Amino acid sequence: MTDYTRPLLLGYARRDLYLSDRHVDDLKRELKAFAQLEGFAMGSIYIENPGTAPATFEALVASVNRYQIRAIVLPGLQHLALVGNPEEVRVQFERVTRARMMLHKVAP
Repeated sequence: MTDYTRPLLLGYARRDLYLSDRHVDDLKRELKAFAQLEGFAMGSIYIENPGTAPATFEALVASVNRYQIRAIVLPGLQHLALVGNPEEVRVQFERVTRARMMLHKVAP
C-alpha cells in the first residue's frame, strides 16, 4: 500500500546486471525499504532491458516530469551506461528534470 503523505520516489535499474528474476525482485524489495527509510513512498521501478534501451529511461524521465518527482533511486551509476556516459547522464538528468538521483547499492 502506497503512503500518499510521503513524496514519491521512482527507481531505475538495468535488467542485464542481475542473474535472475529473483534477483530483480530482491532489488525491488531493497529499493522499497530504502524509500521508506528515507521518508519516501516507492513508486514504479523502471527496469531497462538492453535490447530496448533507452526506452525505459526515457519513460522514467517522462514520468519524473509529468508527476513532478523530486528524486529517483538506482543501485549505482553503472545502471546508466546503456543511456550514455553515466556521470554525464546524471548531470543532464538532474539539470533537465530538477530531480536528484540517489544511489542505493544493492548486491546483484
